[in-house]
Amino acid sequence: MLNKHLQSLMEGLTAKVFRTYNASITLQQQLEELTDPEETVPAKILSYNRANRAVAILCNHQRAPPKTFDQSMANLRTKIDARKEQMALVKKELKEAKKQAKEKEDKKLKKLMESKKKALQRTEEQIMKLEVQATDREENKQIALSTSKLNYLDPRITVAWCKKWVVGLEKIYNKTLRDKFAWAIDMAESDFYF
Repeated sequence: MLNKHLQSLMEGLTAKVFRTYNASITLQQQLEELTDPEETVPAKILSYNRANRAVAILCNHQRAPPKTFDQSMANLRTKIDARKEQMALVKKELKEAKKQAKEKEDKKLKKLMESKKKALQRTEEQIMKLEVQATDREENKQIALSTSKLNYLDPRITVAWCKKWVVGLEKIYNKTLRDKFAWAIDMAESDFYF
């Protein structure tokens, strides 16, 4: 009945149009609020997912937690712990390499020290990425993000956000969605605003 009434007011006007508008404007506002330019790409993706989660909650897109959720979280925590142990080892090796490089002015030792610094940085980045992933999984265990992303959000908002913050679109949309939203990818620039 509602859609019939809306159609009598304007051709093509439906309840879904209102739902799509509310979802899209909420995403736009949340992205502006949550995205920090200083964040790393994984942290920006977490911000995007949090904005999408606000939309999913608005649209009541719930799901039951996956049966394998606890096991997958345990596996992820195990990976994080292993990386932390690896980081402790790399820190110890770096400290030793610094000590040796200080005692002996040897180019090979300085090169070793630099490679240990890079290994430490890589390990820290990996830990941060895994921790962001764990946070994202935990926050999303009862929310279905794909429903709003597929059916209710204007894809130009996402495309513009990815271009603006230099986040690969493949991090947000899988191949099927990139094909479906090719028109938005071609159309939206980084300054698009819903």
